[in-house]
Amino acid sequence: MRSDDVKKGVERAPQRSLLKAIGFTDEELEKPLVGVVNSWNEYVPGHVHLKRIAEAVKAGIRIAGGMPLEFHTIGICDGVAMGHEGMKYSLPSRELIADSIELMAQAHRLDALVFIPTCDKIVPGHLMACARLNLPSIVVTGGAMCPGYVNDSYADVISVFEGVGAYKSGKISLEELKALEDNACPGPGSCAGLFTAN
Repeated sequence: MRSDDVKKGVERAPQRSLLKAIGFTDEELEKPLVGVVNSWNEYVPGHVHLKRIAEAVKAGIRIAGGMPLEFHTIGICDGVAMGHEGMKYSLPSRELIADSIELMAQAHRLDALVFIPTCDKIVPGHLMACARLNLPSIVVTGGAMCPGYVNDSYADVISVFEGVGAYKSGKISLEELKALEDNACPGPGSCAGLFTAN
């Protein structure tokens, strides 16, 4: 196993000691180390539920005989960053995500990875790291946000962006735009569209 680089031999007593500090037993140190790469955060609707998915993934890894080790990446929401200075930071974040995953996996000699991304730039960042590392890997996305329902029609965040234009051109009222804003995004998940968020 790749992880034997940090687990096997007399010279690795310090590394084993550090792993025991986080709860590993000697028996667990014989198992493959599987990185669980999670982009969970509390700011992005596409990520807010990923902690629950990660818990299920880690349970599955344990059942299959591995030892899960979760770590996190950053995750910028293009929808929140759009239309102001913040959008300049979205695309570069993809490289930072890929680089940080690669650094963790290589420095800690992980045997395999499970990626848990959602949303634009984050999914590609995870996939880029997956391709670069060429380790046994599984990608489990958080899924798309369910649509909202406004004025007898389905709506999503794209509907709200379009609603801003419709309001500015006098096609809808401010109250109609507010109804879109309040109801188009009913819960967690990535923006529902044909882009790399899904």
